[in-house]
Amino acid sequence: MIRDALIQVINGQDLSEREMEKTMKDVFDGKVSPAQVGAFVTALRFKEESVGEIAGAARALEARVKQIHLGRNLLDLARDDINVENETVLATSDVHKTGTRTFNISTATVFVLAGAGMNVMRHGNRSASMYFGAADVLMRLGIQLDLSVPDVERCIRETGMGFLFTAITRGPMKHVAPIREEIGIRTIFNLVGPLVNPAGAASRLLGVYRPALTEKIAHVLDRLGAQKALVVCGEGTRDEVSICGPTHISRLENGQVASTVVTPEQFGFQTVDAEAIVGGDAGENAEIIKNILSGDRGPRRDVVVLNAAVALEAAGRASSMAEGIDRAEEAIDSGSAREKLMALVDFTAGRAAFVRKDL
Repeated sequence: MIRDALIQVINGQDLSEREMEKTMKDVFDGKVSPAQVGAFVTALRFKEESVGEIAGAARALEARVKQIHLGRNLLDLARDDINVENETVLATSDVHKTGTRTFNISTATVFVLAGAGMNVMRHGNRSASMYFGAADVLMRLGIQLDLSVPDVERCIRETGMGFLFTAITRGPMKHVAPIREEIGIRTIFNLVGPLVNPAGAASRLLGVYRPALTEKIAHVLDRLGAQKALVVCGEGTRDEVSICGPTHISRLENGQVASTVVTPEQFGFQTVDAEAIVGGDAGENAEIIKNILSGDRGPRRDVVVLNAAVALEAAGRASSMAEGIDRAEEAIDSGSAREKLMALVDFTAGRAAFVRKDL
């Protein structure tokens, strides 16, 4: 199957959604050699993945990820640790560690959203970097991530938020993680991980690494049955709403996709240089997040507030961006967001000893 699919893609022909799903089932089940997988995803990258191909790959992946049952009153905040690829890494010290230019904005945003009263699921792939991925930063914050699926469900019910990395990393993605690191370029794997909706959330906020992808991924989400979603790509932040320049946003609602470009000034923020929201390794990024939740003001807080406001508005929990901004700032200034961080630390510390290897 993979050889036929590879030849078709090399010839510039799109695979059907069904053909792609069947091909990627074999990939995620470890039935395809690393050389074939590398050739296939690289050929897709140069042809440019179609909506049907991305949807088919996402269906194959989601079928292999354990589902969390919480009802649909939930926001799915999905990111891929894209910095595993050489295209998106930058040196941050003289000992050859690697890190992203920005701190972990979406991770900080989760605590603000929970502090504002939302139930939030943040999932993604566990970065191979060991220095700066979201999972690494969460562990530096004192959060244990190796929870069973039932415990993640309970965590969301009790704290309003949950992080799910191991179900994807230890499951179907474990077969492709070494390939991603070796070939060192962004591929379809960067797109399909965030498309998985393990909790069946009604509202979704996804980030992508290239502006041209926002509308394409919104159409993919429509194919996958999503009713309401925002897909964003910001200048200087890639997969977040940016305060460093314009942000491309594609909104899916009831089968219709509308795209726009927004600026920080439209929401009452000042455009800043990317250096103003620079991050570092996992320890440094954890300190940045703690400082934001403790009330530090400045561009780093502003970009988190902006992303939280967009999420609140997208999920229908704020009637406007202005209201979303007010609610996000209140969650920080009241101490509620920081309390959510501490609640998550306490919950996961109490459950880590009872981890089941069923992920």
